[in-house]
Formats: sequence, C-alpha cells, structure tokens
Amino acid sequence: MLRILLKIILGLSFSPWLYAAPESYSILTPQTAIELSWRAFGGTSQAHLDGVTGSLLLDAGNDMHDSISVHIPAATLQASNSLLTYQLQGGLFFDTAHYPMLTFTSTRVVAHGNGRYRIFGLLQVKNVQRPVVLEALLDNAPALTSGSNALSLRATTVISRAAFNMDKFEAVVDDSIVIEIRIRARVG
Repeated sequence: MLRILLKIILGLSFSPWLYAAPESYSILTPQTAIELSWRAFGGTSQAHLDGVTGSLLLDAGNDMHDSISVHIPAATLQASNSLLTYQLQGGLFFDTAHYPMLTFTSTRVVAHGNGRYRIFGLLQVKNVQRPVVLEALLDNAPALTSGSNALSLRATTVISRAAFNMDKFEAVVDDSIVIEIRIRARVG
C-alpha cells in the first residue's frame, strides 16, 4: 500500500499539470471578428463588428482561474447596407454616440474536452449588463505563423435583443440575435 502511495506521489510530482503556469493571451485585433444575424421581414439580416481588443488568461491546471475580457467598439458595427447600419448605430438600437463600447467579461470557463468549452459571462450593451453563455471551440490546428504561440477560438451564443432594451420593430424583427465570434490571440 505504501509503495502504491509513493508511486502516485512521485508520478504527480512530475506531472506537467502540477507546474503549468497560466498563459496570458492578447487578442489579435485584425484577425478577430464578431458576426450578428437575425430574422427580419421574412429573411435573414447580418452585421459585423471588428476592432475587438482584450485578453484571455488560460490556466491548464485550474479552469477556475481562466478569464476572458473583450472590448468591442460599437461604432465598428456594419450591416449589409448603409441604411441598416445607420439605424443599428442610432438611438433605436446600439446608440453608439452615447455607448461607444460593448464588453464581455467571463465569470467561468468550463472545459468539456476535445477543445470544447462553455464560457459563462456578462455582456454589456449600452447601459445594460446580462448573463450569457457561449459555446466555444478552441482550434489550434492552423497556427498563425510558424513557431507562434497562438490560439484560435470560435464561439456562438443567442441573445434576446429586448433584454438589452433594443426592442423596436418587434412585429417585423425577431427578438433572437445569433452571435458568432472568431478570436485569434497570441501569448503576450
């Protein structure tokens, strides 16, 4: 029994997970984008946001220490046409003149294996903050550059626009907004 216990202790002392230090990543703004889509007037409408900045702290030894912080300039919102862009950036929806930044801060990151994660956090749009859950997939297969220490993360969620006080035209525009996020980040 003592031998087994000693082997376990010795095995754990050489485990890389025991000594793994948290890795801090910075979001690569030009390679990160957020896509929005929703049903309106019987079809699908789309918009995108870019200029995304932020950081990820990933601790392979303890996912309770993982954190993600993302900042999105609301004025980068571009829709499929200039009229829709104008409406979305105006006071009826995002009101970018008064609320220039959208933010997401994780409260918990849960690993589900095979590069799949569930990210719990708070999304702030305008002056409203609501909990959201992102289904995420970590994809390290295509390295950004040879020898780089980078990661690629894709995540999706669905939010209610009414929950963020953007409930205009509810008769012709669906309340559900699908959000697809592509983040590229590098250690540093």
